[in-house]
Amino acid sequence: MALQDLIPPGTLGFGTAPLGNMFRDIPEAEARATVDAAWNDGIRYFDNAPFYGAGLAEIRMGEALARRRRDDYVISTKVGRLILDETEDVSTRDLGEKGDVFRHGRPNRIVNDYSADATLRSIEDSLKRLKTDRIEIVWVHDVAQDFYGDEWLGVFESARRGAFKTLDRLRDEGVIQAWGLGVNRVEPIELLLGLEGPRPDGFLLAGRYTLLDHERALQRVMPEVAARGLGIVVGGPYSSGALVGGPNFEYAPARPEILARVARIKALADRHGISMKAAGLQFALAHPAVAAVIPGASRPERIAEDRAALAEVVPAAFWRELREAGLVHPAAPLPDAD
Repeated sequence: MALQDLIPPGTLGFGTAPLGNMFRDIPEAEARATVDAAWNDGIRYFDNAPFYGAGLAEIRMGEALARRRRDDYVISTKVGRLILDETEDVSTRDLGEKGDVFRHGRPNRIVNDYSADATLRSIEDSLKRLKTDRIEIVWVHDVAQDFYGDEWLGVFESARRGAFKTLDRLRDEGVIQAWGLGVNRVEPIELLLGLEGPRPDGFLLAGRYTLLDHERALQRVMPEVAARGLGIVVGGPYSSGALVGGPNFEYAPARPEILARVARIKALADRHGISMKAAGLQFALAHPAVAAVIPGASRPERIAEDRAALAEVVPAAFWRELREAGLVHPAAPLPDAD
């Protein structure tokens, strides 16, 4: 099934990484209120991963959605990491470029494993944590340089032999409805698109199609994805918060050049009376390959902000001036400005 059939184009979804206690220890009541706010706002696509807080985000999502009618929403989650019952020292985990992002999560041991058996076990475990009988979309998580450095191609090959083939079969058997990669880098998507065997349905690309970083994705994967009728779910549309005034970019303190770029975009946005969230979300959704955008949220009020940002009327002049200033790639589709 095409990703766009599962997730209607223009969808605002919910990224659950913050519910795994990303960067801070979120009280249970606040996490539940955030999911409830998303539901009440009309959000019906929820993206999860065992990695987020070592199962914490999935557990919280499962509790929050348990009383909802299952046919009313779509779930995606990820494979590639198993969450064990035994615990470990959270400070010793090697999380690649994400460092200690989830140091406030559960202390359960995380094991990287992209084999066929681990893929099946991961899905079974996610079903239990999510308290559901099915998962519509499964992403293969983080088979990229940001987690595995020079070893990433070997990890990708392990996933090709294991997870890719397994998910291809599960999709063809109707157990799941779609699969692809959930990554923070463009190169794994390029590599998978070049293979003859597996047939992914789309991709979750985090942080690589944003106002602050989109050139590589725009040139190297978006045209091919669109040509094949596949879809992209854009994760991290605010670039770890940097776009909307936060201190982090790519899960680490933002570099001076990034902050300078943000300041230039914000000056334009302020002059036209629009929010940076509106600029970020509407930019991402303007590309025809994008099926959905999934900003994360850990506070209820953020949901309303995101919805309001999508509804904001952004003057065509803002987009034109953004392009004229060289703040977006010349070939990037822009709302009402091409």
